[in-house]
Amino acid sequence: MARKLRMLGTNSKTGECPTLYEDTETGDILVQGYTVTDPDTLAQMVNPLEGESLVVVDRALLVNFAPKS
Repeated sequence: MARKLRMLGTNSKTGECPTLYEDTETGDILVQGYTVTDPDTLAQMVNPLEGESLVVVDRALLVNFAPKS
């Protein structure tokens, strides 16, 4: 079943990523951003689970739009 998302905000001026979303039913925060593909960077992840990866997020996006509680 698809999640129901509410856009929290973006720093983008052109409608591109990164963008923060909230799942309206669970409260989970989802991030739209560029996926990291560099193997040396991914190798530094600690205990990644199947399907997990890294996404690049501008620090200002989190400061400006991440929920405070």
